[in-house]
Amino acid sequence: MKKTIIIIVAIIISGFSANVMAQATKNTTAGAKIVAPITITETSSLNFGTMAVLASTAGTCVLSTQGVRTATGGVNLSAQTPIAANAAYTVGGAISTTYAITLPSSITVSDLSTHTMTINSLLARTASAGTNGLTGTLSGTGTDSFTIGGTLNVAAAQVAAVYSGTFNVTVAYN
Repeated sequence: MKKTIIIIVAIIISGFSANVMAQATKNTTAGAKIVAPITITETSSLNFGTMAVLASTAGTCVLSTQGVRTATGGVNLSAQTPIAANAAYTVGGAISTTYAITLPSSITVSDLSTHTMTINSLLARTASAGTNGLTGTLSGTGTDSFTIGGTLNVAAAQVAAVYSGTFNVTVAYN
């Protein structure tokens, strides 16, 4: 009988030790990093400058991201004010972080009446990349800048007026 009790106790103890070895625990660390919010400040608005258009021929005024203006079709560029200027922005945020720029596919500008023109083919050029593109990298001080250019589509006999409109430019961390 004593042997039987010893065997039963041994079986019970071995069952407990099997349960003890069936699991393990590890203390794990959790964390998070909060970075400075990304900011954008406009330093110059987009302006294609002054131009004339032939009554019979539509055309375009292309403003490169580096401020070079060219005309196609019936558009004739003028040096009168206002002069052409790229939209320009400064970006601030977390040091050495990449960011993305989102531009609209097109912008409509109008005079004080119902006459409109469309701006499309918008491009950005960041100082950090030095080329056209929609990504930039914030510097060691957490800043970068970029310019925007595009194509203004001018109809034949476009009504002489001052045209304006607004559009959104968005920057976000990658």
